[in-house]
Amino acid sequence: MVSGSIRILVDADACPVKDEVYKVAFRREVPVRVVSNARMRVPSHPLIERVLVSDKFDAADDWIAVEADAKTVVITGDILLADRCLKSGATVIGHNGKPFTSASIGGAIATRAIMADLRAGGDAIGGPGPFAKTDRSRFLQALDEALVRLGRA
Repeated sequence: MVSGSIRILVDADACPVKDEVYKVAFRREVPVRVVSNARMRVPSHPLIERVLVSDKFDAADDWIAVEADAKTVVITGDILLADRCLKSGATVIGHNGKPFTSASIGGAIATRAIMADLRAGGDAIGGPGPFAKTDRSRFLQALDEALVRLGRA
């Protein structure tokens, strides 16, 4: 991959939209690095690179956070990783297509902490709703828009 060019980094271990990432990347001719702790199948294509990191806790997150910059779109559902990447200037999109922004990340971190406290206290709380077709559609649109925006910058 050419340094300084637009690219996509995928926090892949629990990512439900990898196929959608490939679809947009192929159309836009943007390189993708699929980062995971476990070996997984990725398309055999010059734009796709699998990055296998150690199984150490947060190894994939650490790798992505170091690599993220202003020309990177990071795909993750991890709020703390999103925060780290935003601080590096990256564009960050959740699996449901909702962007993480500097304006929204503080609230997301606070909500995460509250939910963790409630779970630790034994409260039965529901998790996120099931991944829906609308989430997939919103994700495709958000990724496409982010790449267009970065291409203009």
